[in-house]
Amino acid sequence: MGLHKEELDLILVPLALVILFSYNLSLLYRYLNHPRTTAIGFQNNDKRAWVARIMEGDKDDVRNALSVISSNTSAASVLASISLTLSSLIGAWLGGKSPNVFQSELIYGDTRSCTLSMKYIGLMLCFLLAFSCFVSSATHFVHANYLISIPSSDVPVESVETAVIRAGDFWCLGLRALYFALNLLMWFFGPVPMFVSAVITVAILCSSDANSKPLHQHLPAPARAQMVKMTGQPKSPVSAEVL
Repeated sequence: MGLHKEELDLILVPLALVILFSYNLSLLYRYLNHPRTTAIGFQNNDKRAWVARIMEGDKDDVRNALSVISSNTSAASVLASISLTLSSLIGAWLGGKSPNVFQSELIYGDTRSCTLSMKYIGLMLCFLLAFSCFVSSATHFVHANYLISIPSSDVPVESVETAVIRAGDFWCLGLRALYFALNLLMWFFGPVPMFVSAVITVAILCSSDANSKPLHQHLPAPARAQMVKMTGQPKSPVSAEVL
């Protein structure tokens, strides 16, 4: 008995979602237990060193740090606005009565109204999740801005590190939500494009999320100056201990 095209959605769509969720769960496990094997852990190592230098620096360093945080806050706010706008447009489209091009016979898959509504709702939820994550990222960046700019501050370095790293984590979650939204968008053209898109997305993310470089052990400024004075050259990067 042949397989009807409407039944492809029941096979390929769950399989594509399993591929996406399995990869991201494995990435989360590696990030929590073996952070130096991920690009996120590699970046967090540099962020911690950046915060430590900023908290030890003078007013010029603080001014530069506030400029960096401001640019990150602006980027998160822009992506949050775009995500909210897209989710609003999808909600308006979903509530409309106009004929839909995605119910055409050219779409090789299930084109029933209930399935089409599921596509819209899934896509809208992804954009809303991205909006929430980018807003949270901007909130933590603003909090770090306040901590760094306190005059004559005795704020612990760990507090600023936590704010900056959490902002970066929410930024990554927002991007993951957009990746899911991209794959759900391909579902509008049929289950086959969605499945192919999920495989390509995971292949690209496997390459970009992995890290094989040793973590650089950032020396404090006095120790670095002493090393240069003793050896006549800066200390070369070495592998840091596991975070």
